[in-house]
Amino acid sequence: MDNKQVIEKFYNSFAACDAEGMISCYADDVTFKDPAFGLINGYDVKKMWRMLLKNPNLKIIASNINADDKTGSADWVAIYTFSLTGRKVTNKVHAQFKFSNGKITKHTDHFSFWKWAGQAFGLKGYLLGWTSLMQNKVRQQALARLEKFKG
Repeated sequence: MDNKQVIEKFYNSFAACDAEGMISCYADDVTFKDPAFGLINGYDVKKMWRMLLKNPNLKIIASNINADDKTGSADWVAIYTFSLTGRKVTNKVHAQFKFSNGKITKHTDHFSFWKWAGQAFGLKGYLLGWTSLMQNKVRQQALARLEKFKG
């Protein structure tokens, strides 16, 4: 399987809410970074996907998948109901990947935290989503949920 196929498998598994399929694309020592969780490593990355895919109200659309022998990228959209507020979110994400031996070793997701916060938290998110105070609070809450998750 080439690296483009690894990314395709990752997002096909994501769309099917198949955390184990996604996780099989990762190296054991994978690193992941995004605006919500910050930087996490290894088992915590795998646990994060298991936790996030417990939300049955999720639609994933991936596009612009590209890869060479060392790096890759994709654009994807997640449409879901944010569990903490019950608000609908449409999050547009650009992902970058690094590979070794046919596995993802580094996965970085980029998205507008301010736009996400506005959808997830309403007026409070639009007013404060650009601040490091709100970003840090959301990250602390996400990491606390991950710590408690038995996955």
